[in-house]
Amino acid sequence: MTKYIFITGGVVSSLGKGIIAASLGRLLRARGFSVINQKFDPYINVDPGTMSPFQHGEVFVTDDGAETDLDLGHYERFTDTNLGKYNNVTSGSVYQHVIEKERRGDYLGGTVQVIPHITNEIKARIIAATKQFKPDFQLIEIGGTIGDIESLPFIEAIRQFKSEIGIGNAVSIHCTLLPYLPTSGELKTKPSQHSVSVLRSYGIQPEILVCRTTKPIPKTEKEKLALFCSVAKEAVLECRDMKSIYEVPLAMEEQNMAGVVLKMLQVQDRKADLEAWKRLVNNIKNPKNTITVAIAGKYTKLSDAYISVVESLKHAGYADDVKVDIKWINSEDCVDYKACKDLMKDVSAVVVPGGFGIRGIEGKLNVIRYARENNIPFLGLCLGMQCAVIEYARNVLGLKDANSKEFDENSPAPVIDLMLEQKNVQGYGGTMRLGAYECILKKGSVAYKAYGKEKISERHRHRYEVNNEYIKALSDAGLVFSGMSPDGMLAEIIELPKLNWFVASQFHPEFKSRPDRPHPLFKGLIDAAIKLKK
Repeated sequence: MTKYIFITGGVVSSLGKGIIAASLGRLLRARGFSVINQKFDPYINVDPGTMSPFQHGEVFVTDDGAETDLDLGHYERFTDTNLGKYNNVTSGSVYQHVIEKERRGDYLGGTVQVIPHITNEIKARIIAATKQFKPDFQLIEIGGTIGDIESLPFIEAIRQFKSEIGIGNAVSIHCTLLPYLPTSGELKTKPSQHSVSVLRSYGIQPEILVCRTTKPIPKTEKEKLALFCSVAKEAVLECRDMKSIYEVPLAMEEQNMAGVVLKMLQVQDRKADLEAWKRLVNNIKNPKNTITVAIAGKYTKLSDAYISVVESLKHAGYADDVKVDIKWINSEDCVDYKACKDLMKDVSAVVVPGGFGIRGIEGKLNVIRYARENNIPFLGLCLGMQCAVIEYARNVLGLKDANSKEFDENSPAPVIDLMLEQKNVQGYGGTMRLGAYECILKKGSVAYKAYGKEKISERHRHRYEVNNEYIKALSDAGLVFSGMSPDGMLAEIIELPKLNWFVASQFHPEFKSRPDRPHPLFKGLIDAAIKLKK
């Protein structure tokens, strides 16, 4: 029988509940248990696919084409498990499904209410994920902060669910903040006590407290939290700020977090195999060298918009015992080519990530041109590949008006065009080419050597593609199309094999990178940057 672990947060938002959930998943996996994570988000959007990166950060895409919260990226990276549409649930998707059932007459004229109809749908989403994956443990994170009005249906559904499955089959973990007051030199427990009190007023008594803190928690304060929050002393855990998120599982293991959870769920503890993870953390903390990699995009003021890209670069660095310093370059600052050169002069490699819209495009083209002309290792992702094709068409092939129809509907040289399957699509939500698709690599190419095989599968999120009418001319001009869809109709990877590393993909390789198993394209980029620096 699957055991359930619910994770809530209190006092403030952005406490790192997702990292705690992912870390506990890692610890349980290290003990040989099967684990899945689920994220419940209280916002009314059906999914984050139509939300601005400035508001929500990155949209993470799963193999089955779900556009999800960025926490699913952490879950996959920490637990090395591929998740899907069952693993991210929003209020919008819950209400949409209930309303669709009401419109069909499924409720036989009855009054549709938050309780029981919305809460029943939430519980059904928990069970659907259980049936899909059949895990030993299911970790469910509730987005937002306790006290938020919008999260109440989820909290009530959890209360009902815990009651229905019985004692010993579910535990609640509450993450709180212990603020430190420098003037008195104290960590204050009252906000956490109040947060637990609010949670209890909703009918949920947390069994475990994870306290985010900048300072070690004194024994007296742990005892006070245990007493006033009705939690066992060994179940009051501290999570201090750390240099790397990958240190968190080891810090939690030192406090026997998984052991406490297993005891409460009446499951025999097992010896954890964390040796590989310890080596990873050692490499992170003791790099032999440092390299600077630029990320040139238009959401650079919010690094969460590119979080999987950043983590993938770091993963590749860990494998080579180097620290990757990220230099954020706002592509709008690169519209002037001289300014672009000044910004790029101290970087060892550059990534141009995905995005939408015309803002900052000319700057991205200048970044790519500078990387190509100066043989700086370059990796383009999705829109980054499309920009690389436009830049090459303009400055090498000689098509000065080359553009994408996304930016200029009347372009005389549309080297990037709307995909055929997208031309009759209505609406924006969930309508792009989404999820995992296969790609055939050209033998002997840079991409083929990086992957070490001919057929690969990668995740996509796009509407536009390379216009096949221009592929021959671009190929004749030296651009190599080294990855194509199995039917030969979609360009997936381009490269310039004569340069140190100039590769771009229509897909998003960052979604499949793991901390102890970096993605081949990111590994190739960092390898080339290190070689060039030497």
